Amino acid sequence: MAERNLNFDKIINRKDTDCLKYDFGNKYGMPEDVLPLWVADMDFETSSYVVDALTERVKHGIFGYSEVQTPYFEIVRDWMKRRHDWDVREEWMIKTPGIVFALATAVKAYTEPGDSVLLQLPVYYPFSEVIVDNGRKAVSNTLYPGDDNRYHIDFEDFEKKIVDEKIKLFFLCSPHNPVGRVWSEDELLRLGDICVKHNVIVVSDEIHEDFVFKGRHLVFSSLKKEYADISITCTSPSKTFNLAGLVISNIFIPNQKLRRKFRKEVNAAGISQLGAMALVGCGAAYSKGDEWYEAMHSYVAENIEFTRTYVTENLRGVRMIEHEGTYLVWLDFRGLGLNADELEHLIVHRARLWLDSGEIFGESGSGFQRINVACPRSLLKQALDRMKEALA
Repeated sequence: MAERNLNFDKIINRKDTDCLKYDFGNKYGMPEDVLPLWVADMDFETSSYVVDALTERVKHGIFGYSEVQTPYFEIVRDWMKRRHDWDVREEWMIKTPGIVFALATAVKAYTEPGDSVLLQLPVYYPFSEVIVDNGRKAVSNTLYPGDDNRYHIDFEDFEKKIVDEKIKLFFLCSPHNPVGRVWSEDELLRLGDICVKHNVIVVSDEIHEDFVFKGRHLVFSSLKKEYADISITCTSPSKTFNLAGLVISNIFIPNQKLRRKFRKEVNAAGISQLGAMALVGCGAAYSKGDEWYEAMHSYVAENIEFTRTYVTENLRGVRMIEHEGTYLVWLDFRGLGLNADELEHLIVHRARLWLDSGEIFGESGSGFQRINVACPRSLLKQALDRMKEALA
């Protein structure tokens, strides 16, 4: 049977499906005709092999407690090896209901209330939330934009923050959401060596690892044995195959002591098994989804270039930050000279777009907007046309 869901230009009506992206505009105070390009899921049908596997499971008609054994691990292992040249072991893997759950679990497992946890703003906002909501202090080694229109790491500040704040835990976002960086080997080695030197545990959120358009994704844990010994690597098929609603992540922890602490917190949260559909979906995606993934990746790459050209040619005062990874593009509106309220009014009420305001990613995101380009190109063009008209 051949892959069927390869028409990424197809517009699928997601309204009235309890869709967070399309069905909750009123709740968030959005205009009735707002076009949503905010939350990080794709407007594409997933691989037909995934749909077929889920359909067959539904036909069985019994949805009791479910678990998977070695064949599931082998499917995940093979994906990681052929896509990222990363060798993983079965005993390293702990399945969790999503990566944000894993981040919160790591905070509770490896720090005490009042401790500081290091991150790099502007960053995916649940990073800050799971730190603060668990009674810890979020400390930022803030990324800075360079002359090359990319964001960079201040390594001196990184080490200083670790020493001054007595950091035990660091959240690495790789590839980085929302600034679109794919960290180089040199950057990861510099970070890793500092963390090893100061005994800092690294939680590496690599959920966007399959969306690299410039450079190459390097699994942090794979670069040195010393890094594997301090790493919690968070992976999931949810971004790659548009399965976020199935709620599944595969977390890899080589260090037995760290793994035991993490497992204890998972158990304390009352998590034993995940949903049957999540396990089926992940297995089908990683074992049979390559053709769909490669076609989707090419389409998204074209959307990124389409956005780059459109912004350059049509949106005066707006700049697209150089994009290397993820399907979430970071747009700089500071050239318009608007304050936060004025920019939000421009985007929401004049352009009638629902994007992610840069401020939710941290103070350093002020003046920026994050736009999701994983959608049919006609929808993307419609959104950019609205922006152009609003600026006019």
